[in-house]
Amino acid sequence: MIDYFTEDRSAEQVNGRIGPATSPRLAHVMTSLVNHLHAFIKDVELTEEEWAAAISFLTRSGQICSDTRQEFILLSDILGVSMLVDAINHRQPEGATETTVFGPFHVDGAPERQMGDSISLDGKGETCLFEGRVLDLDGNPVEGALIDVWSDNEDGFYDVQQPGVQPPFNNRGIFRTGADGRYAFRGIRPVSYPIPHDGPAGQLLDALGRHPWRPAHMHFMVTAPGYRRVITHLFVSGDPYLESDAVFGVKASLITPFERVDRDSETWRAAYDFVLQAE
Repeated sequence: MIDYFTEDRSAEQVNGRIGPATSPRLAHVMTSLVNHLHAFIKDVELTEEEWAAAISFLTRSGQICSDTRQEFILLSDILGVSMLVDAINHRQPEGATETTVFGPFHVDGAPERQMGDSISLDGKGETCLFEGRVLDLDGNPVEGALIDVWSDNEDGFYDVQQPGVQPPFNNRGIFRTGADGRYAFRGIRPVSYPIPHDGPAGQLLDALGRHPWRPAHMHFMVTAPGYRRVITHLFVSGDPYLESDAVFGVKASLITPFERVDRDSETWRAAYDFVLQAE
């Protein structure tokens, strides 16, 4: 008897069509995806109207994507998928700096600057000194580590979101550690900002009764020969959105005191040591 498609055995029939020459990893991933997807549809008994709405939602998500905006990353972020993939792929030994989401606003080709330079090119915002060390798990300094940093401006926007308003590479830079493993640069005290919410991802947040805000943070990507790359944030302690980050990116070990240099100054200081795991 020919085994035609039925509701009861839908996933088995779809997976049975996977060809014998398919790579084992792809076959494993797709088999699991089909099993879970079909189980979900059966669990909620998806209507034809809901199916059409989902197709429209995904279509609109693709249409809004551009060179500077990736709506599918936003959807992955707000559903916790980005953080889960990060957690699975970056399980760290005790003592190593924890990772968090990369985010959609990194830019390749940021200039390498001299230690102590400022990355704030527009001169706006409250100045903040970021300093610390890059160490290995034994506490030894890591020489030649590259620290790629980026943040929003005082209005909560990255330079790529405001071409022609912010100078290129505003609040971005790369710094290289010396033999002592120390780094220092000046930026601004970052501010909270909403993720782009004028598209499908924002509509989903509204429908779920959630806000689009991220707590204030500075991005760091730390690389060094012989060590695993670390992509992470430093979050400003006391930020009102630490416990409700729209993309679930906060970890307790990354919440950092930002302290005023003096009471009358608009200059802040944030100190943090990055600890890398050997390859």
